Amino acid sequence: MARSLRGVAACAGVGTAGCGEAPGRSAIELLAESVHLALADAGLSVAEVDGVFAATAVHSMAAMSVAEYLGVRPTFSSGSNIGGSSFQAHALNAALALEAGLCNVAVIAYGSNQRSAGGFTSISEPMPYEAAYKPRNPVTAYALAAARHMHLYGTTRAQLAEVAVAARHWANLNPDAFAQGPLSIDDVLSARMINDPLGKLDCCLVTDGGAAMVMVRAEQARDRPKPPVYLLGAAMAHHHRMISAMPELTVSAAADSGPRAFEMAGVAQGDVDLLMLYDAFTINTILFLEDLGFCAKGEGGPFVSGGRIAPGGSLPVNTSGGGLSCVHPGMYGLYTMIEAVRQLRGEAGKRQVKDAEIALAHGNGGVLSSQVTSIWGTGATL
Repeated sequence: MARSLRGVAACAGVGTAGCGEAPGRSAIELLAESVHLALADAGLSVAEVDGVFAATAVHSMAAMSVAEYLGVRPTFSSGSNIGGSSFQAHALNAALALEAGLCNVAVIAYGSNQRSAGGFTSISEPMPYEAAYKPRNPVTAYALAAARHMHLYGTTRAQLAEVAVAARHWANLNPDAFAQGPLSIDDVLSARMINDPLGKLDCCLVTDGGAAMVMVRAEQARDRPKPPVYLLGAAMAHHHRMISAMPELTVSAAADSGPRAFEMAGVAQGDVDLLMLYDAFTINTILFLEDLGFCAKGEGGPFVSGGRIAPGGSLPVNTSGGGLSCVHPGMYGLYTMIEAVRQLRGEAGKRQVKDAEIALAHGNGGVLSSQVTSIWGTGATL
């Protein structure tokens, strides 16, 4: 039963727009441009869209707003918002809807003008246990996790910095990455402290950007212009909303979602050619490498050291530059899947991972709250 969705749906097209700075443009304009680009990539038209999946930080009913703006009347839609992992969840739900025949062409979309608009006010629940301490969330929550990991396992700030440096090295190979140029461990360590132990360069970018993905049933995907990239497995989990309720600060719900996604996909960690991990902060990458089983709990710091996850390393991670150096317009999850698709289609240019067949794209929402793991493969993996 757990493997019943393996390969039933595929990504047929992807698109991004305004990644970096897009002054004078609204969130939904960037989103819509991305949808049009993704549909063109798939050889489809807006008129063929009958499934809409969307979540943003500025629309309370995103799926309806997106459908209205695009001028489509979906037969199935979802505006479920569980933070930055919403889009991996949307991919899972789109596969379910496609398999059930509830829609034929599903669009997953996001847009934000966070940078040019000077930020946005996210809808959030009250923080009865955190508010008295005046946290600067989300960074305060992630700093707690980082400090706890350092205390329990001896993880160092230099090891956290390895994550940022690796991301920048990948970004330097990506002409679309927002942050480029040299970056050293010393640069990260000497950057302005934001919330101990996380400095400025341990934190993700603040950018504008739109992103979209088109999914169709497997049999439809084979007739599209680009090679289909199949959803092999996906699973979601969440244990808390606010950081004060997180059962263990160094163990995310990815420890639950990961094994179920691998089971559905029928693959193991050693089969994965590249990882796209939601790197809102440098601690994220270390936690998710551990929780998803690529190294043991507590060994993430040494694991990322020595360039292991950088270009030329043994495990390519966040090959676009990630949220730390490529793009992060408030919610980053959809971009992890788009980079996975581009890599598996062999379209990544100088950053292309040779012979890539299987990619994992993991989403994180809230303050290490919702975790959704998706595993994608080329036609050779079916």
